[in-house]
Amino acid sequence: MNLRALSISRTNQKRQVFGQERIMRGITFIVLVILSCILLFPLAWMLSTSLKLPSNVFSIPIQWIPNPVAWGNYGEAVHDFPFWTFLGNTLFYCVSDTIIVVVSSAISAYAFARLRWRGRNVVFVLMLATMMIPFPVTMIPTYLIFKGLGWLNSFKPLILPDLTASPFYVFLLRQFFLSIPTELSEAAFVDGASHWRVFWQIILPLAKPALLVVAIFTFTADWNNFLGPLIYLNDQSKYTLALGLQWFQGSQWHGAHYELMMAAAMLMTLPMVVLFFVAQKYFVQGITMTGSKG
Repeated sequence: MNLRALSISRTNQKRQVFGQERIMRGITFIVLVILSCILLFPLAWMLSTSLKLPSNVFSIPIQWIPNPVAWGNYGEAVHDFPFWTFLGNTLFYCVSDTIIVVVSSAISAYAFARLRWRGRNVVFVLMLATMMIPFPVTMIPTYLIFKGLGWLNSFKPLILPDLTASPFYVFLLRQFFLSIPTELSEAAFVDGASHWRVFWQIILPLAKPALLVVAIFTFTADWNNFLGPLIYLNDQSKYTLALGLQWFQGSQWHGAHYELMMAAAMLMTLPMVVLFFVAQKYFVQGITMTGSKG
């Protein structure tokens, strides 16, 4: 009788715990949905405004589904906004810088993770310490250096400095490289492989998720970079999309046509949305593996 009562008590406890977990999951889901709606509100408003007629932009109440739908806003925005020129400049900047950052950071991370040399840990700490220096402190000296080199009004100041690698990405990749078994490298060394061969043929293939994370972070940051192009680019034909939107807003009469500005902004945002949905699986995998192994 006591065993039966004990069994019933345990069953009730399990049901109670299961019920509490369901309630917590439900509350968490509701909170996440609310936060998602708040975060997506600006994007939804931008999309809705980009499809409205000028007379409906500030209509009250807000007309979330435009009537009629003004698809012509996108064609007019592309006609008035040199979208393809700015897009080509942005892709050149983002792709070039992403390749340089990934390669240089991976090489530096390998040196800190697998090579043994005097002062390695001290240099690594000093490198991480540079992350504490805010950009405004170095902005003017860096500008004067590039001005003396004659690099202004070009993409050189935006791309070539990354040949020295990024401290954060070096740290990220170093932690990942440390998680790769050293037996793989030692076996390759026994077969006569050099450090370069081990790096390119063993370490990098195993570190694809982490490398992809670095590539996505870099590409996204460059795509949204406004201050760098604003400082170094003067010729309109070399503007990126981020800088081009600011020019589009202040040029002639476009500042009064929010539907055209929203259409141009939507065209700039769309590639990032597509990139997220295409690469979200690998992005999450890389973040998880890097965080757990690091």
